[in-house]
Amino acid sequence: MAEGDENYNYLNDINVRIKDIDEKQKALKERVLLIGENLVELKENTEARILEIKKDLELLKQNAERMVAFLETASKEFSKYARKEDLEILSKQARMFQPLELIKKKD
Repeated sequence: MAEGDENYNYLNDINVRIKDIDEKQKALKERVLLIGENLVELKENTEARILEIKKDLELLKQNAERMVAFLETASKEFSKYARKEDLEILSKQARMFQPLELIKKKD
């Protein structure tokens, strides 16, 4: 009977170990599924953020292009106006000429 008890205890011990391994496997499976779900969610969030950043970058490019176009137009327009030095020369010439004094002297 001792041999039968030993076999029973041995089989019982094996069953307990199998149940423990099975529980550990189920726990690991649940963890892997949870990690997979989190990974998918993280990937979706990252893709959404990347898409948003791409849109912002495109908007920044458009704004930069508009600024460059404006600056080019403004620089072309500035060449049409008189420079400060030219205005100073004209101002000096006007002071030298002083038409009002000529009129007073003739009267």
